[in-house]
Amino acid sequence: MIRVQNLILLAFGIMFFSSCLLRKPQVKPSIQMPKSYRESSSLTGDSLSLPWKSFFSDEKLQHLISMSLKRNNDLAVAQLTIKQLEAGLKEAKQALLPTLDLNVTGARNWMSKNSLNGSLSEQFTKTSYIDDYNAQLRVSWEADIWGKAAMQQDGAYADLMANKESARALQTRIIAQVAQAYYNLLSLDEQLRIADRNKVLSDSTLKMTILQYKAGQVNSLAIQQAKAQLKTAELLVPLVKQNVAIQENALSILCGEFPSPIYRKPDFSVTVFNEGFGSSLPVRLLSRRPDVKAAEWAVMNAQAKLGLSKVAMYPSFSLTPSIGANSFKLNSWFNLPGSLAKNLAVNLTQPIFQKRSLKTAYERASLEQEKAVLQFKQRVLAAVGEVSDALEKQKRTAERLILIDEKLVALQKAAKDASLLYQNGMATYLEIITAQNNLLQTELERTNIRLEKLQSAVDLYRSLGGGLQ
Repeated sequence: MIRVQNLILLAFGIMFFSSCLLRKPQVKPSIQMPKSYRESSSLTGDSLSLPWKSFFSDEKLQHLISMSLKRNNDLAVAQLTIKQLEAGLKEAKQALLPTLDLNVTGARNWMSKNSLNGSLSEQFTKTSYIDDYNAQLRVSWEADIWGKAAMQQDGAYADLMANKESARALQTRIIAQVAQAYYNLLSLDEQLRIADRNKVLSDSTLKMTILQYKAGQVNSLAIQQAKAQLKTAELLVPLVKQNVAIQENALSILCGEFPSPIYRKPDFSVTVFNEGFGSSLPVRLLSRRPDVKAAEWAVMNAQAKLGLSKVAMYPSFSLTPSIGANSFKLNSWFNLPGSLAKNLAVNLTQPIFQKRSLKTAYERASLEQEKAVLQFKQRVLAAVGEVSDALEKQKRTAERLILIDEKLVALQKAAKDASLLYQNGMATYLEIITAQNNLLQTELERTNIRLEKLQSAVDLYRSLGGGLQ
């Protein structure tokens, strides 16, 4: 008996030691980060906070962002998914505990009179049937000799954290989408004002041309050209109004509402974001990006699944004791200790031939881990690239704005001079129409460049991980 106990203790010791070897501590993936972005210099410092309420100073935009974070259905679905994973983590934490079942049954069996059991039962019970009443408490417990429960808990926790980071990434993306849609509306409003100004200017030119035609200074072709220039400005109005309605509908849906008008600032020239942001951005700030952190947790989850696939090839040890009351008569069912029934089952299961399914599962898990590491590295590379792109766009749009402003000043003077010269018969109608058309196109181009600058700021905010404070 002592030798058997020693063998059991030795077996458990070997299993415990093996479990320590099998369950290795999870290691976060690492990648060599660059010292700076492509279009910035000496980017050092600590992490930077990016609260969206500080970055987006427009109160109406802040209201829209708050609505989207509260009412967006995609965000609500993400939060429910997180709650599901939290429940799964709680379940994984209880994996080491045994299960307890209560089973109460009552059965009556009529057996053949020609059978041995049937003939004997009728002699002893004086009935043509046999009753069986059973009440049983059964405990089932699997010894976690390979650290499987801990691996399951690690995997569930990593999955939960990855989804939390994905939800944060979704929040940042929605904030950026709301801001971009809002800036699009401001740009469209400015385009509408430009079209209205050019309508007035073209209408004035048309009236002047008609007067000159009546005075015999120009021919009918000048009138037709002036009318065409007026229609060019008028054609912009329905197109811009259509785009405004479509953008308002999309923004309303982002905010969890049915399509409706969006109230916004009336002046596109007002600064609507924190322009001081982005002067010194540490590369380490990318580590706070939710999608980068989600990819990192995905690697941890893959490590846990790899360990579980390996453990599945090792033997499992379980105990299943039970105790209850069993009787063939109802009145003596709980007559203890006569009706007491006990059972103890010890199970040791070693997979031997499973059609290569276990080995294939392990190989797949190993490949999935390698894929997760590569996806993490690619996510970091993409993050650095996105920040570099946004910085480049900010730099170049600022340069283009300076140039377009200078061009606009020159064209405004040219249009004014052309009008004066045309009134005095010193310029042709083609010259004034060309000057007005160039002014219209340049004003629209300037509006688009201003929009690009705002969009690049939003891209930079998003590419750095945003902020949810």
